[in-house]
Amino acid sequence: MKTSCISVNNDVDKSEAYQQAVDLLNKGEVVAFPTETVYGLGAIATNNEAVNKIFAAKGRPSDNPLIVHIGSIEEVSTYIEEIPEIAIKCMEKFWPGPLTIVMKAKKNVLAKSVTAGLTTVGLRMPDHPVALNLLQLLKQPVAAPSANKSGKPSPTKAEHVEEDLQGLIPLILDGGPTGIGLESTVLDVTVTPPAILRPGGVTKEMLEEVIGEVNQPTLSQQDKKETPKAPGMKYTHYAPNAPVYLIEQDLPTVEKAIEQLRQEGEIIALLAPSEFEELKADYFFSFGQDGDKDEIGVKLYDDLRACDKTNASIILATTTSTDGVGAAIMNRLEKAAGGKWYQLK
Repeated sequence: MKTSCISVNNDVDKSEAYQQAVDLLNKGEVVAFPTETVYGLGAIATNNEAVNKIFAAKGRPSDNPLIVHIGSIEEVSTYIEEIPEIAIKCMEKFWPGPLTIVMKAKKNVLAKSVTAGLTTVGLRMPDHPVALNLLQLLKQPVAAPSANKSGKPSPTKAEHVEEDLQGLIPLILDGGPTGIGLESTVLDVTVTPPAILRPGGVTKEMLEEVIGEVNQPTLSQQDKKETPKAPGMKYTHYAPNAPVYLIEQDLPTVEKAIEQLRQEGEIIALLAPSEFEELKADYFFSFGQDGDKDEIGVKLYDDLRACDKTNASIILATTTSTDGVGAAIMNRLEKAAGGKWYQLK
């Protein structure tokens, strides 16, 4: 299969590109497109055969549910049994935006492979002109996980999608780099209090200002063996080729770690705030000035992917606090590292 990549990231009329994407989706194919979080790999969410092509292209486990993207709030009632008041408040405040809301799905409407056998589904309305334009032209729901090989860092640029899925999908709509860089927050409103299944750009603090108490389980509490309610809860994700180890954001500690690893013959890539560059790791990827969390979020996946273009044999990633978007950053880092921390000897 030949993979076409068409730029839609300027003011020139791109109606032909959008129509090509709509036609492919209507024929039961998959299309990659940008959202404000990461690039998604979409198929019409009511077409089970089409949705299965997402799993095939990604190499994704079939018990990992998919998020359904819609172009307007009015569409929610088509797919949801009963819309809780809390969900309505969240939609009014955070949609379009990086918030996925898990609710009870109507029976026999969405493809079975979308819900992975669950009675719930996560819906979101993305806040990106390309995604919204595509959804509103298509007038159908689109199931869309991140457009990468399963387990690898999520794509924040069209070139990342090409690296992973070239020859496996027919079309990529290139809308330039994504804005937030971390997948959407997933909020389950079928439980009391509502629970964050995956932290993201809409933080616990932001949600609580709107709907009151929100539960945010730790990674270990989420790590259960049954079918997960949301993507990213069960399997190792976001991992580059070299092993990732978390390390405290402390200059002397990181300096000692680099010394030890050098003695062991390791080639070290370091992901850390800009002031850590002085430690002279073999490769350095800056988390920004003073570890600015918004900047970390935007750059994290790009940095992890950049590590694959080096000959680094080990990756050290400094941690951050879990307040605000830090919870999402640490969630992704812990997943990338498989929970491993570097221990000084």
